[in-house]
Amino acid sequence: MSSLVVTGEGVVSSAGVGPTAMRSALAASSRQPPDVRGLYPEALPYTSAHALTDFDVRALLGRKGTSFLDRATGLALVACGQAIGHSGMVPGTWAPERTGIALGTTVGSLRSSSDYSRETLLAERPYLVNPVLFPNTVMNCAAGQAAIWYRLKGVNSTVAGGPLGFLGALRYGMNVLRRGYADAMLIGAVEEFTPHTAWAHYLRHAVGLPGEAAAVFVVERAESARAAGRTPVAELAAVRGGFHPGGGEGLAKRLTASMREALEDAALEPWQVDRLAFSEAGGAADEAIGTAAFSGLLGPYSAARIRVREALGECGAAAGALQFAALLPAPRAAQDGRGGLLAGWTREGAFEVAVIKDISGAGDSSG
Repeated sequence: MSSLVVTGEGVVSSAGVGPTAMRSALAASSRQPPDVRGLYPEALPYTSAHALTDFDVRALLGRKGTSFLDRATGLALVACGQAIGHSGMVPGTWAPERTGIALGTTVGSLRSSSDYSRETLLAERPYLVNPVLFPNTVMNCAAGQAAIWYRLKGVNSTVAGGPLGFLGALRYGMNVLRRGYADAMLIGAVEEFTPHTAWAHYLRHAVGLPGEAAAVFVVERAESARAAGRTPVAELAAVRGGFHPGGGEGLAKRLTASMREALEDAALEPWQVDRLAFSEAGGAADEAIGTAAFSGLLGPYSAARIRVREALGECGAAAGALQFAALLPAPRAAQDGRGGLLAGWTREGAFEVAVIKDISGAGDSSG
């Protein structure tokens, strides 16, 4: 079976545009979230949040075709463009009809859906709404626009998986590639920050401050990447998922078992895992489950823990994508026989696990 490799990444986060900005924020000992009152003057339950206050999609993509893009779609388009550029997918080196996209999200653009619904109630006649705004209300708007913008003619999918949105998209994209339906996939996740998402975060008593981000990765069949002369950043070695209701100790044990299975798929031993990340959405409850699960896996060995929520906010489906980006080996620091492990789960008991393997001599992913 052909191995799958990551050849490009694109990241847009509250730290700025690009993976380097994200890594700098994660490396900083402390980082104050920006004041978002300038972004949205409307009353918010937060005066500060992890939002990208100076994001201007027109400045990054041009004015043509961007006038009616919602924020989530704009973030996703910029991240997709970065991933394609970093991968080196220049015209003539890739087949659009064999290149697809899979994006994870929670509900797409909550603001677009809410504002459109509100218009149906306030307009003189409920059906006299602006039809140009309707495409932004569907969850697959970002994936659809990305396919149009970058001429991706292959498989197109949106995984509405909440905190597991990215990992679900990753498993979906991996299956597409291994079954031969595509040679390359753009896989990622996106969440926007708006007054609507801020209030949703506040009303459900979510942990930490809300954030926004988009992170997208080009994942290819290794032979396709080699034939095109593209240098891999890392190998996507395994993705597994499952379900265990009840949470607590039972979920931790099931996660440990699933991670062992994923490492076997990746031909790695626990001592070879030198960096890891796991769900932060549930605060102390998630911390206890993750600590127990990884302790059961690693035993006496240790691995560096990647944390994104404190520096970049609670980003829903995009949190897993940010963690995945942070787990990719640092430029020129990859070592054969080493790897990273990512795990996420929900309160209901669904979980996903992903393993990446280093490739020595991997390309510079700092762009």
